[in-house]
Amino acid sequence: MPASFVVHIVDDDEAVRQSLAFLLSTAGIPVRVYESATSFLAGLASLQAGCLITDVRMPDMTGIELLQRLRAKNIKLPVIVITGHGDIPLAVEAMRSGALDFIEKPFAEEAILRAVRAAEERGTKLGRRSEEETLVAARLASLSERERQVLDGLVAGNANKTIAHALGISPRTVEVYRANLMTKMQAKSLSELIRITLAARTVD
Repeated sequence: MPASFVVHIVDDDEAVRQSLAFLLSTAGIPVRVYESATSFLAGLASLQAGCLITDVRMPDMTGIELLQRLRAKNIKLPVIVITGHGDIPLAVEAMRSGALDFIEKPFAEEAILRAVRAAEERGTKLGRRSEEETLVAARLASLSERERQVLDGLVAGNANKTIAHALGISPRTVEVYRANLMTKMQAKSLSELIRITLAARTVD
């Protein structure tokens, strides 16, 4: 597990915070503890990458409300929810709000460690995807206006002749722009070019 990965523990029960912190620290995983969702949100500016373990039922703000706050701020942090036996419906609601997993109290140590490993894997994938999205956005930004127009035509499923007629240029010129697009976007085929373009526009 990367040294930069930190498990953020939010629980109003001090005994639970200490128990989780001890378990994870013993496994060599850095932790930070918070006594409330409010105190966790107050430190978002200096938030370290990792995952969040939160109780679903807390007095000032529930785990579900915390999840919703994070989603509203577009903070993509894998979240594990801890729940009491009677709070399973709340835990399911938390999953619908984006939680990665929920664990019932009293929890087994291995269940926590397994969930944290899964969260680390999810975080790595999210980070990799974010890097890819940034690269694609930069490539799109490097296109000239005419290249963008040709790309729009290709994404719309138009043939070279149709694009050429719409833009008032020759089909041969469209082919040149198309070749430039493939190079700039680092696409190996037309289908890949269209796929990454559509994916980037969905993110936007």
